[in-house]
Amino acid sequence: MSASNRKAFALRLDPALHDVVERLAASELRSVNSEIEILLREALAKRGIEVSHSKRPRRGRPPKKN
Repeated sequence: MSASNRKAFALRLDPALHDVVERLAASELRSVNSEIEILLREALAKRGIEVSHSKRPRRGRPPKKN
């Protein structure tokens, strides 16, 4: 999914919480945004709510049409 297809919104976090998420993201080689998304999916899964991933656009050259 490209960045333009993502829902953007402002999120206010306690600075200490952001620091912990930032360190966790760095240790997992992810961005803070990706780490927050993973943490949200894990928290929802613990509550029995499965969120499917949005369909990603195909990359590369489109197939030839005959």
